[in-house]
Amino acid sequence: MTVPKLTKEQAAIVGVYTGVLCGPFSDIHKLAEKLLGRPVWTHELARKEVWMELQDKVKPQFLEICHEPES
Repeated sequence: MTVPKLTKEQAAIVGVYTGVLCGPFSDIHKLAEKLLGRPVWTHELARKEVWMELQDKVKPQFLEICHEPES
C-alpha cells in the first residue's frame, strides 16, 4: 500500500500541532509567524505557552488533514 506524502504546508501544520518535525524546521517557523501574526524568535518555540497558542490556532487545519471527507 502506498501512502500519499504530505505537502510542505501539511507537514508544517502537523509539526506545529504535534511537535514532531516532519518537514524542514524553516517551514514550521514560517507557519508559526503566520499564525501568530508577528516575528517569532526561535528561542520562543521552547516556551510551552507559545506552543499551546500555536496548537490552538492550527487545530482546525490539523483536523482537516486528518479527516476523510464523506462521499
